[in-house]
Amino acid sequence: MTAKQETLKNGQVKISVEVISIIASIAASEIDGVNAAASGFVEGISSLFTKKNYTKGIKVEMKENDASIDMSITVDYGYKIQDVAVKVQQKVKTEVENMTGLNVTNVSVNVQNVVIPKEEAVIEPTVEVKEEKKTK
Repeated sequence: MTAKQETLKNGQVKISVEVISIIASIAASEIDGVNAAASGFVEGISSLFTKKNYTKGIKVEMKENDASIDMSITVDYGYKIQDVAVKVQQKVKTEVENMTGLNVTNVSVNVQNVVIPKEEAVIEPTVEVKEEKKTK
């Protein structure tokens, strides 16, 4: 595991690649059209709080203060894939740089799947219309 390490007045600060992966995953999931920011991203409520789930499908390579990120996403059907991927690249780069102080040199986005979002059942109220008979 490579990490960013910085020596400060009071000691050292280390940022692990897992932390960078989590930031990238959360940033990508905030983009409209991204269904999952890593394979298996939403597998149940309990799995949302595990670090492993956020880092799955994301690879971070570090060289000194430069980071290169390779990630897989699933896109919702109906969104232009190229637009979603570009927005993910921009958002991930911005968030990782702002939160860590690293220079993100590359964000590669692999679109692994396209899914049709589950539609919520719409219950329409039924209205009974009675036909009145006209009397002569």
